[in-house]
Amino acid sequence: MVDLAYVIAGSEATGGAGLQVDLKTFQELGVYGVGTVTCIVSFDPKSGWAHRFVPIAPEVIADQIEAATSAHDLDVVKIGMLGTPATIDVVAAGLRSRNWRHVVLDPVLICKGQEPGAALDTDTALREQILPLATVVTPNLFEARTLAGMDAVDSVDDLAEAARRIHDLGPRYVIAKGGVELPGGDAVDVLFDGTDITVLRAPKVGQERVSGAGCTLAAAVTAELAKGVEVASAVEFAKEFVTAGIAGRVSAHTPFDTVWQGAYVDALA
Repeated sequence: MVDLAYVIAGSEATGGAGLQVDLKTFQELGVYGVGTVTCIVSFDPKSGWAHRFVPIAPEVIADQIEAATSAHDLDVVKIGMLGTPATIDVVAAGLRSRNWRHVVLDPVLICKGQEPGAALDTDTALREQILPLATVVTPNLFEARTLAGMDAVDSVDDLAEAARRIHDLGPRYVIAKGGVELPGGDAVDVLFDGTDITVLRAPKVGQERVSGAGCTLAAAVTAELAKGVEVASAVEFAKEFVTAGIAGRVSAHTPFDTVWQGAYVDALA
């Protein structure tokens, strides 16, 4: 029997983030991936690799959700970039229309191709409509600070407090990611299950953020949950998987490197 995982997220044409990363991660971890595209983000090489953001029409997103959920018995889904309140409306309706064993939310709060006002509306809609439906939410440092309503997150204790506050908004598990942005030699994430805080550490691999790390971690969690792994074990494994991917990063003509989803499996060969 093949395990299935579903992703609803944006497309990123260079292959370094979004739906492309999610499906690659699913495949590397032995899970059959099904995907719905919510928006198209294409970096502009003529303008400092700035984001170009194009939303998919809500009715087209609804059609994709209908097709995917009719074709397959899907009960584990990862939610990535949504991008507009209209998209959030249709995705929330799709999520509420069936029972999910797990909903993993990578809460992408802003895209640089959006106007600030539109981004704020999107953030609010995401917080109100999608976050309460999540089993697991995986905010990075900026997203954790924003969702928690904190002025700063500068330490592991702050990260834990942010996770507790985000848990109060509805998700059952919160993985607040410090990454390379917290001081110290380790990349630190915290997992809060509503009762206990678990601190996950791995030595930092360089000091720069690597594109696709957040997508990869959330997708790895999703794949492991699809296989029946418990949340805490899925998160622990995903941390190892993404750390290997950062170490095996792919360089391009962009000013940033990207995670290599095949690095973990390559290391086992």
